[in-house]
Amino acid sequence: MENEHERPTTFFRFEDLRIYHKALDYIDWIYAKTNNNSDDYYRKSFFERFLSSANGIALNIAEGSSRNKSQFVYYLKMAKSSVRECVVLSTIASSNSFISSTDFDDSKNHLMEMTKMIGALIGSLQRSVKPGEHEEEEEDI
Repeated sequence: MENEHERPTTFFRFEDLRIYHKALDYIDWIYAKTNNNSDDYYRKSFFERFLSSANGIALNIAEGSSRNKSQFVYYLKMAKSSVRECVVLSTIASSNSFISSTDFDDSKNHLMEMTKMIGALIGSLQRSVKPGEHEEEEEDI
């Protein structure tokens, strides 16, 4: 019997990263908060921007994972920039009553957790690269 905690190896390395899945969960969370039936142009364009920033978190993680470690760190820092954009967008959404105060707190909790996870991954990658060491491009498995 196969161990239920074992996952098959994925072709793309980023699919094995917990932070990537947290970013996808956050995108789903934003979709759930979007009122697709609204005719309000400002609200629709606002949530498009919010989704774009949330997508940036996952996209930068995926893009960076195929690079060498120092380049991956760069892309992870870009993902953190997208997290910060989402913090601002959460605040704007709350102040415009697009989301409730509970949703605002949920959003901030998601974003704080992702920031910590990205920071830990950056730290791990930076510790594993020796100064002056040249790296090869890394390929997905």
